[in-house]
Amino acid sequence: MQNEVMFAGFGGQGIMLIGKMLAKAGLKAGLDVAWIPSYGPEMRGGTAYCTVVVSDRPIGSPIIVHPTNLVAMNRPSLEKFAPKVKKGGCILVNSSLIPIESGRDDVDEIHVPCNEIAISNGTAKAANVVALGAFVARTGICDWGLIEDAVKDNFAAKPKLIPMNMDCLSKGAESAKAQ
Repeated sequence: MQNEVMFAGFGGQGIMLIGKMLAKAGLKAGLDVAWIPSYGPEMRGGTAYCTVVVSDRPIGSPIIVHPTNLVAMNRPSLEKFAPKVKKGGCILVNSSLIPIESGRDDVDEIHVPCNEIAISNGTAKAANVVALGAFVARTGICDWGLIEDAVKDNFAAKPKLIPMNMDCLSKGAESAKAQ
């Protein structure tokens, strides 16, 4: 089965980072993975995004126009990319910054207050990790232990940040499971 995920938000929200962490979890699972970042003028403050394709078979093209899933960290990203998500997919909305719904009734839409959860754990910078935890818990796109390992590996050079990020990952999952 092939799963395509678009992570989108403002430049600086850690969009590329959570895409990489999901890609690393997929690689550790022995799956075929493609991670495509979108860099450009939107890198500092505009809409930035990346796509991650995780598949149990060879990936025909890493370029995804209509992803299965969307993690939208800001309103412009939701408005731009939600219409492109495949029917039956999942849209995760960062309700801390997005006061609206996607307008789709043919997808699994989940609203998680990513920024509030991250702030309650010590820093708004971890809102991306909250979203990643919620998304993985909701979709089951990879084994939970693999995403935990990917987060730990990412922060290995700064071990003091690991406990807080692991807590944010878990609290994102709890929020997703509560809906």
